Amino acid sequence: MNTNKLLSVIGEVSPYQYFGKVSQVVGLMIESKGPRASVGDICSIHVGKRGRQILAEVVGFKEENVLLMPFDRLVEIASGSLVESLDRPLEVKIGTELIGTVVDSLGRPFDGERAQIGLQSYSTDNPPPNPMTRPRIKEPLGLGVKAIDGLFTVGKGQRLGIFAGSGVGKSTLMAMISKSSEAQINVIALIGERGREVREFIERDLGAEGLANTVIVVATSDQPPLMRIKGAMTATAISEYFRDQGYDVNLMMDSVTRVAMAQREIGLAIGEPPTTKGYTPSVFALLPRLLERSGLNASGSITAFYTVLVDGDDMNEPVADAVRGILDGHLVLDRDMANKGHFPAINPLKSISRVMNDLVSDEHRRAADKIRNILATYRESEDLINIGAYKKGSNKAVDEAVKRHPDATGFLQQSFNETYTFAETVGEMTAQFDEGGKR
Repeated sequence: MNTNKLLSVIGEVSPYQYFGKVSQVVGLMIESKGPRASVGDICSIHVGKRGRQILAEVVGFKEENVLLMPFDRLVEIASGSLVESLDRPLEVKIGTELIGTVVDSLGRPFDGERAQIGLQSYSTDNPPPNPMTRPRIKEPLGLGVKAIDGLFTVGKGQRLGIFAGSGVGKSTLMAMISKSSEAQINVIALIGERGREVREFIERDLGAEGLANTVIVVATSDQPPLMRIKGAMTATAISEYFRDQGYDVNLMMDSVTRVAMAQREIGLAIGEPPTTKGYTPSVFALLPRLLERSGLNASGSITAFYTVLVDGDDMNEPVADAVRGILDGHLVLDRDMANKGHFPAINPLKSISRVMNDLVSDEHRRAADKIRNILATYRESEDLINIGAYKKGSNKAVDEAVKRHPDATGFLQQSFNETYTFAETVGEMTAQFDEGGKR
């Protein structure tokens, strides 16, 4: 480190420590008189007789009091507990040593044994890439899932939503992408998951092969709302770190809905008015700030997949509607298809990739359009076909749809252990469905 840089670092260090005292605790919120701090700064609350400290973040002010949201349970916090300002926002330790590990929202490994040598401090709340210097998406990224690579081709740096109700196969689809994708590193954020499901996902769905090039960030449903939000922020920061090192990164977050719910809890606790279906305005400010951080920059790419829970399969609920407007496409998992044993249960007629046409050949696009046309035509006449009311020869398009529907659905089905390269998917698809040369 040269002398000028060293002097600048020294100049940023405050010679003072700022303290305050807890004045009251109401629900999830801690009020303290002091210390001097800014919104987003981290404070340490000294509690108990054994010198235990609870980290908390400044989330607002009420008259002269500081409003704090804790990263841990409120146990042992008492009136008069000492509050120390750390005079900085949250930073986590990040480096290549994290690959293959499972960490919490603060970047701490769950096994507690891995030495954090060679890791560097990295802010969890960074601005998105400059829109004028962000490269365009021009290169496809093979995911190993035929339905996505074929009909909804994803580009490096694209952001997609995976919309589904509970139990329709979101976690399984994420695991398939993790194991088969052409990306070099996976970052998976499990936000608000049941504690039981975390190990199940890692061992059963992901496996040792998938974990080898993956960092998993876990914030379970029993943790405070701030930990769930920071889990999403930390996973995004880890992805940004590897993107800046020149890697192609897959970021998968399950689920952004639970991040929104955690922000709603915080917003209501600090007195924000509930607006759309109980969600506070800060929820709809957080979503674009979080989702826009992924994508391309001059060094590498973050291709992001955000799962969205849709209550009662309602695609127009507030969070789903807001997320759909921000992202570059969406995949809708259909419960009826899942009930019929069609996996992955991606509904081709309700899903879209907004950049696919810029990435694929004319032959690929024609084959994808042909499959969608077959499925749409069959869907329109399905009731008549099923009850035997449709007479063969009445409509050429319907005749073809009836004949080729099994081929189309068969192409889109894929078992969990099957994997296909992007070239294999395109080759099979164009051989079956591209009729450009027959006209």
